Amino acid sequence: MSFQAYLDTIEKKTGFTPRQLVGLAQERGFAADTKAAPILQWLADDYGLGRGHGMALVYVITRGEQIGAKHVGTTGSHRDPKDRLWLDGIATKPEGY
Repeated sequence: MSFQAYLDTIEKKTGFTPRQLVGLAQERGFAADTKAAPILQWLADDYGLGRGHGMALVYVITRGEQIGAKHVGTTGSHRDPKDRLWLDGIATKPEGY
């Protein structure tokens, strides 16, 4: 599953776009220096997200929407077409994400 696919699935499961969830995380005081465990606990308790989907959001909360180029343009199961994630929701996602 691509990084973007994880975020799309999170939106379907929670009803919140990734950007909205980042905002909620910031309201709770989570930031770049926050360890994964408290964020994962919050996501599990409030939204029922498991570790894999939770870690995708931990990345975005702590590092932003830019991802490494390792899987960009590859053919593996974790491939992503872009090195920037779309955080504003499935309904507004441009073609090619």
